[in-house]
Amino acid sequence: MTVTGSTLVITAASPAPATAPAAAPAARRRAAGRAAGPYRRLFALPGTRGFTAGNLIARLPMGMFGVSAVMMIAGQRGSYALAGAVTATGLAATAVVAPLTARLIDRHGQARIAVPATLIAVLGSLSLIVCVRTGAPAWTLFASYAVTATTPNIGGMSRARWTHLLRDSPAAHHTAMSFEQAADELCFMLGPVLAAFLCGVLFPEAGTLAGAALLLTGMLVFTSCRATQPPVTAAPRRGSPLRALGPLLPLFLVTGVVFGSMEVASIAYLDFQGLGAASGLVLALQAAGSCAAGLLYGTVRARSLKACVCALAVLMTLPWAAAATGSVPALACALVLAGMATAPTMVTAMSQVHARTPEGRLNEGMTLAVTAIFAGIAVGSASAGSVVEGAGPVAAYAVPAAAALIALAIALTGRSTARPGTCRYPVRSSRGPRRARA
Repeated sequence: MTVTGSTLVITAASPAPATAPAAAPAARRRAAGRAAGPYRRLFALPGTRGFTAGNLIARLPMGMFGVSAVMMIAGQRGSYALAGAVTATGLAATAVVAPLTARLIDRHGQARIAVPATLIAVLGSLSLIVCVRTGAPAWTLFASYAVTATTPNIGGMSRARWTHLLRDSPAAHHTAMSFEQAADELCFMLGPVLAAFLCGVLFPEAGTLAGAALLLTGMLVFTSCRATQPPVTAAPRRGSPLRALGPLLPLFLVTGVVFGSMEVASIAYLDFQGLGAASGLVLALQAAGSCAAGLLYGTVRARSLKACVCALAVLMTLPWAAAATGSVPALACALVLAGMATAPTMVTAMSQVHARTPEGRLNEGMTLAVTAIFAGIAVGSASAGSVVEGAGPVAAYAVPAAAALIALAIALTGRSTARPGTCRYPVRSSRGPRRARA
C-alpha cells in the first residue's frame, strides 16, 4: 500500500518465488494425465499388455473354427448338409459344456482349468482332421467336433481380469469392456477371412490346424500372466448366476438373432446380386463399424441399456431399407451404421452382467450370456434362411429389424436397465468384500 499525493493505491503482493516452481510440476502432471487417452492409461497398468496379447491370439480362432470346419468337411465329403450339421452339433455341445467349464475356472482358477480344457479342445480339432482325412464314419465327425466345446471363454476370462484390476474405477472398467467388445468384433471379422484364405490357398485342413495352434499358443501366453489373474477364494459361493441373469438372458438371445439373421440375409442378398464373392468384405464392414464404435464408446460416458437398444432398433432398419433400393453401396453404408449400434449395446449389456453376477462366479455369468448369444445366432440363421427361401433376400432383412424391436421391448420392460454408472458394482478391498455404488 502506498500513498501518491491524495490517492491511496493498494497493490497485490507478488506470489512467493518458491511457490511457482513447486506448483508447476504438479500442474504439468495433471495436464499430462488429462492428455493421455483412456486406452493409454488402461494399458499402462502392470501386466495388462501381456494377458491382452495372449487373449487376442487365442480369441482369433473363435472366428475361424466354424468356417474352417465347413470348408474342410464340404471339400472332403462333398456335403454342406453334413458340414452344417456337424458345426450345429458343436454349438449345441458348447451351450452345455461352456458354463460348466466357466464354473470350474471360477472355482479353481484360470490357469489350472483353462490349459487342460484347451488341450482337450485342440485334440478334438486334430481328431476331426484325421477323421475327415481318413474317411471315418460320419458319427466320428460329430463326436470330434463336440469335444471342442471344452474351449474356455477367453473373452470372459479377460473381462474377469479387467474387473479384478479395475474394481475401484468404474470409468476405466467401462473403457476396458469397450476394448474387449472391439476385440471381439475385430477377431470375428478377421477370423473367417483368414480361415477361408488358408483353406482355399493351402489345403482344406489348414484353417483348422492354424486355429488350433493359435488357440493353444494364445492360451499359454494368457495363463502365464499370473499376476493379473483374479484370486480364488475358499468362501462358499452363494447365489445362482442363471437366476441372477434370468431377466437379461432373453435380451442376449434376441441380440444373437440379430447377428445371425443379418449375416445370412447379407450373404443371400449379395449372392442374388451376383456378388457372392464379396460377401465376406461387405460383412466385414459391419464388424468394422462395430469395432470403431466400441473403441469410441470407451472414451465417453456409458449410456443406459434402454438408450443403446433403442439406437440398435432404429439402425437395424437401415439395411432393410437399403436392400429394397437394390444398391449394394447403399447396403454397405447401412451395414456400417447398423454395426455401430451393436458394440455399445453389448458393452452396456455386459456391464449389467457384471453388476448382477454373484461374487466369485463372474466367468460363469459371462459364459451364460455368450451361450445365449450363440443360441440366438443359430435361431437367427435358421429364421433368415427360411425367409430367404420363401420371400427372398430383401424380406430376410426384416428378421434382424424385428429382433431388434423385440430386444427394445425387453429392455423397456426389464429390470436393471439403468446407465451402468448408476448400478451397483462389486467393490473389493483389503478389508474384505463389500458393496458400493459406482
